[in-house]
Amino acid sequence: MLFWVIAAVLTLGASLAVLWPLAAPGKPGSDGSGHDLEVYRDQLSELDRDVEQGLIQPAQADQARAEIGRRILRLDPVSSKSPARETTFTARLVATAAVLAVPLVSWGVYAGLGSPDLPSQPLAERLAKNPADSTVDELVARAERHLAANPSDGRGWDIVAPIYVRMQRYSDAVTAYRNAIRLDGDSAARQAGLGEAIANAAGGVVSTEAQAAFEAAAKLDPANAKADFYLALALAQEGRSGEAVARWQAMLARLAADSPWRGVVEEALADAGKPIAAAGDAAPSPSQEEVEAAASMTPQDRTAMIETMVAGLDERLRQNPRDWEGWSKLVRSYVVLGKGAQARDALNRGVAAFGPDTDEAKRLVAFAASLGLTATE
Repeated sequence: MLFWVIAAVLTLGASLAVLWPLAAPGKPGSDGSGHDLEVYRDQLSELDRDVEQGLIQPAQADQARAEIGRRILRLDPVSSKSPARETTFTARLVATAAVLAVPLVSWGVYAGLGSPDLPSQPLAERLAKNPADSTVDELVARAERHLAANPSDGRGWDIVAPIYVRMQRYSDAVTAYRNAIRLDGDSAARQAGLGEAIANAAGGVVSTEAQAAFEAAAKLDPANAKADFYLALALAQEGRSGEAVARWQAMLARLAADSPWRGVVEEALADAGKPIAAAGDAAPSPSQEEVEAAASMTPQDRTAMIETMVAGLDERLRQNPRDWEGWSKLVRSYVVLGKGAQARDALNRGVAAFGPDTDEAKRLVAFAASLGLTATE
């Protein structure tokens, strides 16, 4: 209620300040012809005084009076009548209506759209609140104020970067991740977050810059699900859908049952038109005990067991080649069975599947070397 009283007083004061001059009546004789007549009368009076004082000859005075008389006769007696007065009255009426309309329209609009009963919320007070009582926008504003005063706080940039991603402020997220990496060093989470921000800023396209960030994350942590997913997405966007599907399927096989990435990967596979293998559908790989037992069998029995177990593992790896654990089991199985050539062939195929310069390939080569096996150049 106090707001409306103050607003009414201020509006009334402003309106009166404008209306007062408009309402004041015009001064009589203020028109142009009346003013000229007064001037001429003053000139006649001054002429009479000059004659009395002998400053001008009577003949010259008569000529001057005649000239002043002619000028008086030329004055328009109609110019000071009603038309000018009517014009002035109309102008005042229009101006008064306009002045009154402004506050009336403003009050009507504010009554419908405004919220005068809301309490004031100064930014300084909102930022000083308990963080538990603050909104996300207020917390981000507080963090931004802190980072503006402390731009070298790498942890601050690291905290605010994923929040920017969730708020869809992708350009700000890219800046924040780069500052965190520059100040606090590389990590798989930061590189993967940077790649995600770059990709989202480009409308979901995994550009070369984003792919480089994901590859850096995968190098630091081969099990990083975000990097793995987006690298497969990059393959799909390049038209290499078969490789993308294989990578997603291998990723799905490695993910925990409660991983939030399972739903994302399953959706990507559904979009690619590929069926999702249910748990237990893949052929089981042979255990170490089963392989050692097979080594003690007759050649015929051992061959039969290899065909049923190792062949199933080999077929699964052909469908999903990016499975490091599967390749390590296959290599070890052939080594235990004394199949050096097959073991080396499996090792070479595993290295080729991951790429010779990847961490997975290097780990597979190191594992094979511990079994006395080297890859073919």
